[in-house]
Amino acid sequence: MGAIQRNGWTFETEFSVIKQKGSIQVYHHGDFKEEITFDFHGNFPNHDEIEKIVDIYCESHHI
Repeated sequence: MGAIQRNGWTFETEFSVIKQKGSIQVYHHGDFKEEITFDFHGNFPNHDEIEKIVDIYCESHHI
């Protein structure tokens, strides 16, 4: 999965299949801001669900 770009913000996804946990690192113009964690099931997280998490983050932070 590649990074998601939104108005100068970058969202990079990492995940562990063994732990069934993932995270999205949030950067603004290259500066780390925070990490969003999430759970998933299966061999990898669903890309649509990651997009939804990013959409919610952007809406709540007026991005």
